[in-house]
Amino acid sequence: MKALSSLALVVALAALAFFLGRVEPLRVVLGVIIPYVAIAIFLAGVSYKVIVWSLSPVPFRIPTSCGQQKSLSWIKAGWLENPHSTPGVVARMALEVLLFRSLFRNTKAELREGPRLIYGERRFLWLGALAFHWSFLVIFVRHLRFFIEPVPRLVMVLDRLDSFFQVGIPLLYITDVTIVAALLYLLLRRLRDPQVRYISLFADYFALFLILGLALSGVWMRYFARIDVVAVKQLAIGLVTFSPIVPREVTSLFLVHLILLSTLLAYFPFSKLMHMGGIFLSPTRNLANNNRRKRHVNPWDYPVPVHPYQEWEAEFHDKIAAAGLPLEK
Repeated sequence: MKALSSLALVVALAALAFFLGRVEPLRVVLGVIIPYVAIAIFLAGVSYKVIVWSLSPVPFRIPTSCGQQKSLSWIKAGWLENPHSTPGVVARMALEVLLFRSLFRNTKAELREGPRLIYGERRFLWLGALAFHWSFLVIFVRHLRFFIEPVPRLVMVLDRLDSFFQVGIPLLYITDVTIVAALLYLLLRRLRDPQVRYISLFADYFALFLILGLALSGVWMRYFARIDVVAVKQLAIGLVTFSPIVPREVTSLFLVHLILLSTLLAYFPFSKLMHMGGIFLSPTRNLANNNRRKRHVNPWDYPVPVHPYQEWEAEFHDKIAAAGLPLEK
């Protein structure tokens, strides 16, 4: 029911935009007012989330790790698995953001006949997530050609690389195929896996169907229902230069695409999609784990009498020496 209701909502949004786009007075609302409102909500929501997260106090170092922490010189430390310095944190974050390193090593557990508990890898989940995110990024950069004139050389090079197979006319983009396949896999995984389906919420399905609808509408416009690209670019440049117009050549199908994009932008700050910004502000990822090298004091703690190791060793120095235990002094 959660999947069907989210699908019905996305279909209803697309159908409403398609039919309202045929009403001339409402085209300005769909093509100008709603995108501006969505962008305002997106910027305000993301800014608010980032400010709240950045102001959250973190008195202790709480990074998640799976390697040996830096301590004594003769104990080999995991500088990447358990970073104790800024370069290690930067390298770990780069692998996490660009290659989803923690997801690559994620494991699943299944109870099979015997009974036996079997552990396995989730490499297909990692591959599907990686394909989706990178495809989305490339598509986003490619779309900059609609908003910038002249088009940057980097965008043109990326466009050529994405279509280097040169299959058919118009050229087939690799990312168009990849993002649809990845989204379908992520959706089917939620529907087929009983454990994942049990913990899936309406919001999880809604985000998937919304992005899938956005991708499919774009694919349909490019390869099947040809649209006037010049008119679309005229609308896009008008939006970014605050001189918006909705040309007559802009079809209802494009307005469906635009409304789905606007819905995604407005929904983004209030959904799990905000992990895009949250990963950089997560204390479990962006902190060096140097708890054994440096003492971190909670600023909220009230003063209490402490007995540090140096005082303890001085107090029991003779007894420790008599027992043959190592001493610092």
